[in-house]
Amino acid sequence: MSDGRASARTAAIGTIRRALADAEVAAQEPREGVFVFELPGERKLSTPCQIVVGDHAMAVHAFVCRNPDENHEGVYGWLLGRNLRLYGVAFGIDHNGDIYLDGRLSLEVVTAAELDRLLGSVLSYADESFNTILELGFASSIRKEWEWRVSRGESTRNLEAFRGWLESGAPPSGTE
Repeated sequence: MSDGRASARTAAIGTIRRALADAEVAAQEPREGVFVFELPGERKLSTPCQIVVGDHAMAVHAFVCRNPDENHEGVYGWLLGRNLRLYGVAFGIDHNGDIYLDGRLSLEVVTAAELDRLLGSVLSYADESFNTILELGFASSIRKEWEWRVSRGESTRNLEAFRGWLESGAPPSGTE
């Protein structure tokens, strides 16, 4: 690695360390230039993230949801359409079919403000998309869980976001 690349990488790592600390993000750095942390959300309570600083770019990887149980075509089609409106990151799937948000920045543009913007995008998109992904890819499981809880008088509090289509018997939005 050239001295210029090494200094750009070193500068980016320092910027990321400071920005995460300033934002009070409890990040671990298992090895230099690799940061592991979670972003808190509302619908998706926690989004596990990893930042990896390479020789030329910084990458952010955020786990959104496991491989859907059903309706893969519907889920992936929705994600592809959503990608057209995202800033700095895009939805993708790994070899297991798990859903991630992934993005890259050139080392030269890694600043605290740009990192904040990028991580804000990750948090916003993961949180905003989570219930729709669940509706599209896990409707049968959600319906079974709802019916089981209702039949036993158990709390359905964590399923409230889905109450409308569950009680109506209608398919979830976007699955018709």
